[in-house]
Amino acid sequence: VESEERMRPTDPVALNGLVSSAIQTFAPMAEDNGVRLSAEGISETVEVPGDADQLRQVLNNLIENAIKYGGMGGEVTVALERSADDATVRGPSVTLQVSDSGDGIDPMHIPRLTERFYRVDSHRSRELGGTGLGLAIVKHIVNRHRGRMRIESEPGEGTTMSVVLPMAAEERQG
Repeated sequence: VESEERMRPTDPVALNGLVSSAIQTFAPMAEDNGVRLSAEGISETVEVPGDADQLRQVLNNLIENAIKYGGMGGEVTVALERSADDATVRGPSVTLQVSDSGDGIDPMHIPRLTERFYRVDSHRSRELGGTGLGLAIVKHIVNRHRGRMRIESEPGEGTTMSVVLPMAAEERQG
């Protein structure tokens, strides 16, 4: 991922299709964990210039983390939202959000979550099969796509991982 970080992908990728596919892929895992998995804002086509495999990896990492660490019996929502003018990407964008209703993350950990091998709770992470690489990979993919990543969480309030991506050229004009 890092070796391609400077090469911006240009193929049109329908994010709504990737979200639908990811929801289907993770439905069994969510069910096994007693988690209600849902999607919002995916009824219309939302395209970004990108690498479909890498954007699928972003979705997979974020959804899997939300299901694993969001807690049994919780909710995970994946949402897409367009913005006509987003300052973080200097133009039209789409924000992909993965939110869980879990325990949340202590604010002291948030700045380090995208570091390689960093774990908030290494014992629990190992038990659940975590390597500490997922969010580092997400960060590099988002950087390659000229996007921005934001992590919002409060202890006891759940976590929202947001990825803001610039829209495809056709979308910018329309």
